[in-house]
Amino acid sequence: MDVFFYEAFAEEAAELRRLLPAEMRAGFTGQTIQEAGHAEPPARLISIRTQSRVPVRWKLAGLVSRTTGYDHLTGLPFPCGYLPLYCSRAVAEQAMMFWMALLRKLPAQMEHFATFNRDHLTGSECAGKKLLVVGAGHIGSEVVKIGRGLDMEVRRVDIIPDRSDTGIEAGLPWANIIVCAMNLTAVNAGYFDYRRLKQARPGVLFVNIARGELSPTADLVRLLDEGHLAGVALDVYEDESRLANAMRAGNASFPLMGRPNVILTPHNAFNTAEAVERKSRQTIEQVVAFLREGRMLWPVG
Repeated sequence: MDVFFYEAFAEEAAELRRLLPAEMRAGFTGQTIQEAGHAEPPARLISIRTQSRVPVRWKLAGLVSRTTGYDHLTGLPFPCGYLPLYCSRAVAEQAMMFWMALLRKLPAQMEHFATFNRDHLTGSECAGKKLLVVGAGHIGSEVVKIGRGLDMEVRRVDIIPDRSDTGIEAGLPWANIIVCAMNLTAVNAGYFDYRRLKQARPGVLFVNIARGELSPTADLVRLLDEGHLAGVALDVYEDESRLANAMRAGNASFPLMGRPNVILTPHNAFNTAEAVERKSRQTIEQVVAFLREGRMLWPVG
């Protein structure tokens, strides 16, 4: 077998099969490496998303991660590639969906349908709200464009000066809505912890579409309980591989579940038809380049 794809959900697997050259042999599973229980790699080249952990004993020719981030590939002793360009708009639109749903109290609206009353459902409009985008790379820059298109006031915080309009210390007390779109690195884990978010204005909304390790769950719970955060929306989670495996097996819960001012989605922000097509096409281009030429088109490092 030439390549094996882990974590390939139905639509993605169908698109990958359609694009794969006829002479290349491939295997597919929707499971992670751990869930599949493979003792040895099923192919010399494998492809994963964010929730698989590669066993240290596996000797691979290479790995293609079908993700825009690559923090989960740190320290692997073989060539790795990733896909930095495929889903920026899709993820940015998920962030917009999150903050609009929180502003309009969508979870509570849906619950109130059963009684068809409107008590305590008055929400807010986007226009004029202050949006702080922390991390203004591919995804963050799309969030900025969307916010400005909605007549919001938008400021950016980024490690690259040309992408910044403000610093985090000035931006937090200014913002009505904070969107975390940062890359996860060894130095910024826990960036949006209790201490930092406590510097934001009371009643702020917090959205994370980047990596769960940037916003510790226990700190978000505490800030919600105190009423400092008016709402939270997450598509990513701390120790997501363990959490996802346990949730799929029915063996876990999550402390933010069931709150009327919290929206949780299963790391699905990338998942539009347009992004899946781009993702699959770029994945196959990466696989073909590696198997035929020994190089990654988008290498890690």
